[in-house]
Amino acid sequence: LETALKLYKMDNGSYPDTEQGLDALITKPATGRVPAKYKEGGYLEQRRIPADPWGNPYLYVSPGIHGDFDIISFGADGKEGGTGKDADITSWDMQ
Repeated sequence: LETALKLYKMDNGSYPDTEQGLDALITKPATGRVPAKYKEGGYLEQRRIPADPWGNPYLYVSPGIHGDFDIISFGADGKEGGTGKDADITSWDMQ
């Protein structure tokens, strides 16, 4: 996802905002900052937003608190917080 988001920014000058979300990687946004140079076919080869390892959707926030964007998996239980396999996994902890 991070690579696709960086390619989106390279083409369009900014990341999709929170409202546009990760869907902006597969469908050209029609609201907010409408991208002028959107890549035909989108930015993900599979033309779908991948789920986290437990099959849950990722949370995407842009601008993020920890960077240009934040991506969060809420772990196996799909709920904020938790420990072990239920612990949140965040883009800023992965760097």
